[in-house]
Amino acid sequence: MAESEVKFLGVWGSPFVLRPLIALNIKNVNYEFLQQDLKSKSELLLKSNPAQKKVPVLLHGDKPICESLNIVEYIDGVWSSGPSILPSHPYDRATSRFWAAYIDDKWGPSTRAIDAVVFAGEGEEAKKAAVDKVFDILVLLEEAFKKCSKGKCFFGGDQIGYLDIAFGSCLAWLRFREKLHDIKLLDQTKTPQLVKWAESFCQHPAVIGVMPTTEQLRNLEYGKGLFDKVRAANPPK
Repeated sequence: MAESEVKFLGVWGSPFVLRPLIALNIKNVNYEFLQQDLKSKSELLLKSNPAQKKVPVLLHGDKPICESLNIVEYIDGVWSSGPSILPSHPYDRATSRFWAAYIDDKWGPSTRAIDAVVFAGEGEEAKKAAVDKVFDILVLLEEAFKKCSKGKCFFGGDQIGYLDIAFGSCLAWLRFREKLHDIKLLDQTKTPQLVKWAESFCQHPAVIGVMPTTEQLRNLEYGKGLFDKVRAANPPK
């Protein structure tokens, strides 16, 4: 099936949408990006993902594939035009999938909890407690990186792999929240390996061009809303 038949339904700035984009870039697949309006969902999106009615969706000819990491696995299985994304060994694959599921389960709720305590005006002690919970996750991921990377640059070794994509897609919003709340989440003293990994990930050719900057996220409607809430919770004295 021709690469020209690949279409991708997403919304710019979403970490879940970013994952398949990076995978497509790794495999050098040509695709058409179809920006979606989630307030007025297109008939194509509703038809392609009737169960969830959400992005991302990959359309390979007339075949829709849904869910970000499921799409990444599909891309890896269909195209051999770039490095493998999933590890070759069954144990390594199982480990990568475990940590990717852990990230999806823990990362979003924990980082949004920081937003919540700030917006509620619960004070610095509550904010610190929420940040510490994120640190706990990062420390675990630091140890996972040491084991998975085997001393190389990425979770996947010499190349960006499945777990790199799963967590790397969160980096733009991580940096956004660091600026939003005047905090440091990726800390050289606490997680030096992850700090180095994040720099390498963001400089990878498959990531450059699709990873949004903090300023770009701030200009999104959702990003603007977060900044407005922070200002409302911390009025000038």
